[in-house]
Amino acid sequence: MKGLIYILTFLAAILSVDAVAQVDRREVRKGNRDFKKENYKEADIEYRKALVKDSLSMAANYNLANTLYRQNDYEQAAKTLERIKEVAPVSEYAADYYYNMGDVAIAAKNWQAAVDAFKQSLLRNPGDLNAKENYIYAKKMLENQQQQQQNDQNQQNDQNQQNDQNNQNEDQQDNQDQQNDQNEDQQDQNQDQQNDQQSGQQPKITPQAAQQMLQAIQAKEKETQEKVKKEKAKALNSRQKEKNW
Repeated sequence: MKGLIYILTFLAAILSVDAVAQVDRREVRKGNRDFKKENYKEADIEYRKALVKDSLSMAANYNLANTLYRQNDYEQAAKTLERIKEVAPVSEYAADYYYNMGDVAIAAKNWQAAVDAFKQSLLRNPGDLNAKENYIYAKKMLENQQQQQQNDQNQQNDQNQQNDQNNQNEDQQDNQDQQNDQNEDQQDQNQDQQNDQQSGQQPKITPQAAQQMLQAIQAKEKETQEKVKKEKAKALNSRQKEKNW
């Protein structure tokens, strides 16, 4: 994070020389002294006191964000810098403001925001080597993140395709199992019919068919009887001829 901002001359129209403004300056300076001693909690309190008097104070917000950053409260540091996003970019501290925005973004691993912030810082101070190094680092991390996301997406697509193929195979297997069950049912029915026939169970017939079968049997018996009579008569004739002879 870039260093502290003291009393800003470009806000002279806002910070008049009345008593409130004097208190505001004193509290910001008191916070700055605590910050240099690394008494960040005490500095935090002083900057917040200054913000009670002027919530849009450039110095109080900027320095409070630095203090929050040192206390690893990156989310609140970002919100604090956000409060001066309208005035800071057009101030003499614009490069430092964007630099600190980039630092907060790196801490939160928001690589896209970090790249954008350091780029803005370099546009205002091209000679800042730290900003260049951080910009290169954030850009590399962003590329790695995007590549990882692409790999994850490709892996997810492959997994989805595999799941679809598995589902299709399962559907085909279910259809095959159903067909096998139907075939087995048909085979069981055929076997039952064969067993019924082998056990002597006769299929049911109509009365008309039964009458016709009876008549056919009777006709066959009559024919057989006539044949037997003829055979007996023929044998008798043979004996008679032998006897007469």
